[in-house]
Amino acid sequence: MSVHDPAAWFDLAGKTALVTGCRRGIGRAAATGLAAAGADIVGVSASLEQDGGDVGADVRACGRAFTGFRCDFSDRDAVYKLVADLGEMALQPDILVNNAGTIARRPAAEHSDDLWDRVLAVNLTAQFVLTRELGRGMLDRGAGKVVFVASLLSFQGGINVPGYTASKSGLVGLTKALANEWAGRGVNVNAVAPGYIKTDNTRALQDDPDRSAEILARIPARRWGTPGDLTGAILFLSSSAADYVHGSVLPVDGGWLAR
Repeated sequence: MSVHDPAAWFDLAGKTALVTGCRRGIGRAAATGLAAAGADIVGVSASLEQDGGDVGADVRACGRAFTGFRCDFSDRDAVYKLVADLGEMALQPDILVNNAGTIARRPAAEHSDDLWDRVLAVNLTAQFVLTRELGRGMLDRGAGKVVFVASLLSFQGGINVPGYTASKSGLVGLTKALANEWAGRGVNVNAVAPGYIKTDNTRALQDDPDRSAEILARIPARRWGTPGDLTGAILFLSSSAADYVHGSVLPVDGGWLAR
């Protein structure tokens, strides 16, 4: 990597990035940003349109290829089928952005086993299975970038979201565990931790005037984040600019954790 050409640090030409949960929100912004940096995109979502819908159009507008798959990450067999389909198409991602996630809002005393199992399956177990399976190829090639999408609640307890908090805390531990094993073999494993971002997952909070005002009052940047606010951090961790960054969790939170 030449210190005289900073633009080359972020050039992803010739790379393939797989982005889960790509249909909207942070996943769509990540897929579009990585495509703008030169990567072809493999997009995965439970409800992805056959042609990739809006995110497919975004990627193709950047002049990059888009290949889409549907996968229900609460179904472990579906995750293995996704891995098999990728293998049959000889798609070997250089970059894996684990963004797919779900949330269930219930007080802990009312948080049923079914809710717990689904949230942990989507947010943690599927992430491990997919990363393990695709990570083998990265290890064989001696190169790869894995970016998990954690959360502020990887650091804090949250309210009425015990399964979500547990799963996102688990992602931080998984990030560090994989980094310890894979850093010496050329594979970078890191995470971003979004703050309060305007997505479907935070719609209930946005629509609650009192709770939304409380949140906004604590954010030093004095605004909710947007999915696009995560793009630069994900691009950094996916690029050669982050070749010596391993096991890090990068908050993108408007300063929330600094308060």
